[in-house]
Amino acid sequence: MNPDPPPSDRSDENAVFVRSAVEQYQAQLLRYATRLLRDPDRARDAVQDTFVRLLAQAPSAVDGHLAEWLFTVCRNRVFDVHRKESRMKQLSEGAAERVVAAEPRPGAGLEAEETHAAVLRLIDRLPPNQQEVIRLKFQNGFSYKEISRITQLSVTNVGFLIHTAVKALRRQWTDESPDSVWTGQRKEIAP
Repeated sequence: MNPDPPPSDRSDENAVFVRSAVEQYQAQLLRYATRLLRDPDRARDAVQDTFVRLLAQAPSAVDGHLAEWLFTVCRNRVFDVHRKESRMKQLSEGAAERVVAAEPRPGAGLEAEETHAAVLRLIDRLPPNQQEVIRLKFQNGFSYKEISRITQLSVTNVGFLIHTAVKALRRQWTDESPDSVWTGQRKEIAP
């Protein structure tokens, strides 16, 4: 017979589990919540609430799908904030990328930074539902099935939104003026 561990052992195990989850997912959740809320302070609150709710969960209840669970809870918390606060402050351009990450951003050179900024500006032009699935797929690396569970959309709808968004981004990228977008090499202006 194997009795349940004493409550103090379970709370220590849960604390270690939550600490590990914070270290692994906090930066990703902050970026995600900041993009949805457009306010880093409210995003931090939503992420903090997400981890507080994780404290109440037994590690076995989220085992194997922790990332999905965290992003779903965070997303729901963001929607709660949206419902409570009808007016939102707009972040100045690029402020979401300045949200503190766990590690310092490596210097990739001015050209790469300009390309990255241009792509983010293009993503910001997409409808909110396309922005969300694009960020979950390409910034956080979730599969269509995981995105489906997080957003409560069908896998087919997720695929359609990603396809439509990528097609729109590709079209916008080629339509941009030569001086405003970098593609690894500066586009040539015809004489």
